[in-house]
Amino acid sequence: MSSQHESPSHPAVEIQRQPHPRQHQHRAGSGRAFRWSVILNCGLSALQLAIGVGFGSLALIGDAVHNLGDVAGLLLGWGAERLSTRAPNDQFTYGYGRSTQLASLANAGLILMAATVVLVEGIKRLNTPVEVLSTPVAWAAALGIAVNLFSARLFGDDGSHDLNRRAAVIHLLGDAAVSAAVLVSAIVVGLTGWNWLDAATGIGVGLAVAWTGWSLLGASMRVALDAVPAGIEPAAVNQALHSLPGVVDVHHLHIWSMSTSQNALTAHVVRRTGEIDDLKLLHQAKERLAQLGIAHSTLQLEPADPADP
Repeated sequence: MSSQHESPSHPAVEIQRQPHPRQHQHRAGSGRAFRWSVILNCGLSALQLAIGVGFGSLALIGDAVHNLGDVAGLLLGWGAERLSTRAPNDQFTYGYGRSTQLASLANAGLILMAATVVLVEGIKRLNTPVEVLSTPVAWAAALGIAVNLFSARLFGDDGSHDLNRRAAVIHLLGDAAVSAAVLVSAIVVGLTGWNWLDAATGIGVGLAVAWTGWSLLGASMRVALDAVPAGIEPAAVNQALHSLPGVVDVHHLHIWSMSTSQNALTAHVVRRTGEIDDLKLLHQAKERLAQLGIAHSTLQLEPADPADP
């Protein structure tokens, strides 16, 4: 017997009986956050590139390149999130939720490519420093801090439970930190004339960007390979199912992400018949799984061996 035969009126299963768009709807302000972040970062990147090239700052150019990566990443994330709300069909029976995972993976690739460009150029400039005019560079870096912190704030706490939005917030907060490093570098260069410091800062920026990209790549690969979602302990899930009335064993337990914000589970639950009504057992199981962050679950009930205690 499976969860397909449950009463839709029970709170534990009602969310799973809702139409797909309701399960994957946008959070309030999500589209607005993506839209304004894209607009602001496009303008910021253009300004930083112009000032970085015009006044010789590799660190600022690196910041601008990272911002351009953010623009592409934000556009990917925005489009993927909208695509993930489309209803499932005969060919895509789970819907399009995994598009958000693909966007996160692409974002990681963009970050790593941008980091490589900045690192290579920084190493070249260490040997042949370029004179840097620090005042306009400092103002552009300060503007970068403000724009990126404001853009990250637009997403609220969405990044805590959605990898796609988390990718966007990581990009933006990382850029704010990078801009802060560029600001400090520009001030020091202006006070001391140490033009090599701009190249050194550029290398530091490249390393920081690479670390961000590598971390995001690891998280994205875990989701793409159906690893157990972060924040869910398989042992706790197993224990929750074992603690149900009449349950003697749980096997074929699988936990994965249907999208960057939707977790799913399938399991075979062996129980003693007659100890508790099957529907009540399924309701209790789904309630406990929902408390652990798993809203989509399919449970197959199996009779226990009479010889089992």
